[in-house]
Amino acid sequence: MTLPTGEQFALETSTSSGEVRATITAVAAGIRSLSINGIDLVPEFAEDQSPPMGAGIVLVPWPNRIRDGRWSHEGEEHQLAITEPARNNAIHGLLRYTEYKPIARERDSVTLSATIYPQLGYPFLLGTAVHYELVADGLRVTHFVENLGAEPAPVAIGTHPYVKIGDVPTRDLTLRLDAASHIEVDERLLPTGEVPVDGTDWDFREGRPVGELSLDDAFGELASEDGQVLHTLTAPDGRSVSIWADDEFDYVQVFTTRQFPGEEGDIAIAVEPMTAPAEAFNSGRGLRWLDPGEEWQLSWGIRFEGFSAE
Repeated sequence: MTLPTGEQFALETSTSSGEVRATITAVAAGIRSLSINGIDLVPEFAEDQSPPMGAGIVLVPWPNRIRDGRWSHEGEEHQLAITEPARNNAIHGLLRYTEYKPIARERDSVTLSATIYPQLGYPFLLGTAVHYELVADGLRVTHFVENLGAEPAPVAIGTHPYVKIGDVPTRDLTLRLDAASHIEVDERLLPTGEVPVDGTDWDFREGRPVGELSLDDAFGELASEDGQVLHTLTAPDGRSVSIWADDEFDYVQVFTTRQFPGEEGDIAIAVEPMTAPAEAFNSGRGLRWLDPGEEWQLSWGIRFEGFSAE
């Protein structure tokens, strides 16, 4: 039977906190499940479903949106396919529906690769890979991108994990984002400016209950410690799940929905590390140009705390 997300890679490892398991999908190199002792840390979706609302997928060579799918460089106009028709944007890169191939696999890890070939609106050749590894405190993800072409290529990287803490209602969790700015957007969710969060409803630095928040918002000016940025959801009993990322992930998008399959009656929340915000191909913000033969490697992960093996 061929599944909508292709081959399923089941990972498992034993830690001092108990058994950690994950399922990674070949299509979009996505995270379909992650748990500690059977307690879900991401909202799992069925294997016969496509990833709902981008759940767990890799966003390369750009995350978020590009207005009208158009961008230009050195006087040359490029037109990407419109993949968000309702807002007439190109969204979430070029590998969302691509089947990655496994190039290494162990009981607790898998490495998947996919090539981005020159195409409409993106005339560049990239080799990409994603390494997923279960570790003592969660899941570590490392991205690899190499410019295989003869010209410099624009690249940004993002990912789309949803997070939760078992049966604790997400609305009862406290969200903390160490972000000092909020990116304002228009009706098409495209940037119009960036403002400090001080004294506004966008300030999550001290933590705020998820409650009935409705978000599809990007944040910048992320604080880092020891080369990492950290965003955390904490349950009333003190357990927490965090998204950590290398400080090259200069932005984070937070998205909430009440329509995630299996989460009826509650909110699902995605906390998405990004190296660049929406419209990066036009603004240049966070955009990295890889020279021919140049490689880029960076990591993020999902970390749990306060969980016991008992």
